[in-house]
Amino acid sequence: MSRAFVKEDDGSRPEVLPELPVSPHPNLVTLRGLRLIAAKIAGIEAALAAGPPEAETARLRRDQRYWTLRHATARPSAPDPSDPSAQFGSRVTYEGEDGERRTVTITGEDEADPAAGRIAYTAPVARALIGATPGSTVTAMIRGAPVELEVLAVEIAPDAP
Repeated sequence: MSRAFVKEDDGSRPEVLPELPVSPHPNLVTLRGLRLIAAKIAGIEAALAAGPPEAETARLRRDQRYWTLRHATARPSAPDPSDPSAQFGSRVTYEGEDGERRTVTITGEDEADPAAGRIAYTAPVARALIGATPGSTVTAMIRGAPVELEVLAVEIAPDAP
């Protein structure tokens, strides 16, 4: 076949990016999480207004669709101050079998940052802690193995960035 009739890809077509996966779980967010989503959208809109290259525009538009959907489906939730048990928005201090104490805040999925001590309410440790009160012991499945966690303290997490 002659190469004269074969169109070469000149790179002028925009890259087609896969959509970001959206969790099947309810989109619970703390007030802090809602502010973070709004800030993410504002940052993307500012970047788009600056007229980025076409390849970057495709990524920004994809991210804009994701964050706009997450904002539209967000269900702000706060802990009930009269409930002493761990719940969405609580800060929980617990001790693991290894004797190490950890403090985590139970947040929405988009707000989770385990390195900063914020875990999604869908995470195994959070699922085990929700409903627990200080002095109780819960079992979390971590990497497929049961791990005992002793709950030491439960408090309402401050709504601060």
